[in-house]
Amino acid sequence: MSELTERAQKLDAVDELGGKRAEFVLDEVVYLDGNSLGALPAAVPGRVEDVVRRQWGELRIRSWEESGWWTAPERIGDRIAPLVGAAPGQVVVGDSTSVNVFKALVGAVRLAGEGRDELLVDATTFPTDGYIAESAARLTGCTLRPVSPAEVPGALGERTAAVLLNHVDYRTGRLHDLPGLTAAVREAGAIAVWDLCHSAGALPVGLDEHGVDLAVGCTYKYLNGGPGSPAYLYVRREVQDRFDSPLPGWNSHAEPFGMRSDFEAAPGALRGRVGTPDILSMLALEAALEVWDGVSVEAVRAKSLALTDFFLECVAAHVPEGRVECVTPVAHEERGSQIALRCDDAGDVMKRLIERGVVGDFRAPDVLRFGFTPLYVGFADVERAARVLAQTLA
Repeated sequence: MSELTERAQKLDAVDELGGKRAEFVLDEVVYLDGNSLGALPAAVPGRVEDVVRRQWGELRIRSWEESGWWTAPERIGDRIAPLVGAAPGQVVVGDSTSVNVFKALVGAVRLAGEGRDELLVDATTFPTDGYIAESAARLTGCTLRPVSPAEVPGALGERTAAVLLNHVDYRTGRLHDLPGLTAAVREAGAIAVWDLCHSAGALPVGLDEHGVDLAVGCTYKYLNGGPGSPAYLYVRREVQDRFDSPLPGWNSHAEPFGMRSDFEAAPGALRGRVGTPDILSMLALEAALEVWDGVSVEAVRAKSLALTDFFLECVAAHVPEGRVECVTPVAHEERGSQIALRCDDAGDVMKRLIERGVVGDFRAPDVLRFGFTPLYVGFADVERAARVLAQTLA
C-alpha cells in the first residue's frame, strides 16, 4: 500500500461527512462529474413513485392542495435558501437557469431605472448566459459589453444598468470575488446578477450578507436534483416590490385564479414564477434536498478544499511532470470545487479514464474537468482517480 493510499484511508475514516455517502446510489466508479450532474440520492426513486402512483394516480387534481403541489416553488425555494445564504421568502424554484437569467437581467435593467443603458457580462461566461444577455440587451435597448470579472470595477459607470457574473468559472473552477464585485456594482448604482450554478451546494455564497439583489442557479449539479431539474431565482427582499419580471404569467399573478385580463404581480419572490410548475421534477428535487439535513455549507467547503488539495498532491506524485497543467487557481479563496487540468489529447484521455472507471468530463479544446461533490466523494476516490490518470497518460 502506498503512502498516499494509506493517507486517503485515514482521511476517510475521520471524515465528518463520510456517512452521507450511504444516502446516494453509487457503485465502484469514481464519479467526479457531479459539477455537471449530481449522483442520485437514494430517497428520490421512492418519492417519485409516490408522486406518480398516489398523488397523480389516485388524488389527481386534489394534489394541488392536498399534496402541496401549488406551494412547491416557494417551499422548495426556502429549502435551497440556507445553501446560498438567504433568509426564507426570497428564493422561488421553477423554469430553467436560462429562463431565470433572462428574468433577472431584464428585471435588473428595469430596477436600475432611467439613464442606464449598458449591460456588462462576464466575457468567459457559460455560452447560454452570453446568448441570453445579448437578447436581453436588444430587448431593453442596452449596449452589451463583455468584460472579465477582474475588469468589472474599472468598467462600471453611470450608464451601467446591470452586471451578469458567474460565481465560479465553469471551465477553470476559478472562484470570483462575489462580496467585492457586488459592493463595486452597488456603489456604481447598478444591479449585480450572479449565476450560482457551480457554487451552490459546494461553498458558502452569502447572498443576504453581501447585498446581492438578484441571483439564479441550477439544481442538478451539487444539489443533486436530477437531469433537467428546475432552477431557482433569488430576489432580495428589499427589491421584491420593484422587481418587474419580463415574463408575467398566471402563476405570478396576485390572483392566479381570478382570470383577470390585467396583470397584478404577486407579492414577494412569487412574482418570479411564470406558468404551471413542473411537478414531477420539482418534487424529485425536494426529495433530493433531504440529503442536506444536518449538513453545514461550511463543513462542505472545508472538505471540498481538502479533497481538491489532496487531488493536486496525488496528481503531482503520480503523473509525470509536464504531462498536465492545472488551470484552476491554487489559492483557496480563488478555487471552487473542481480541478481543471490542461492536457494534450484531453478528449481521448477522458474517454479512456471513463473506460477505467473514473468519470470526469472534457471541455474543448484541451481541459480535463474533475468535480468534487463533498457529500459523496471520498479521499480514496481522489487518490484512485489520480493514479488511474497517471496510468492512462502512460
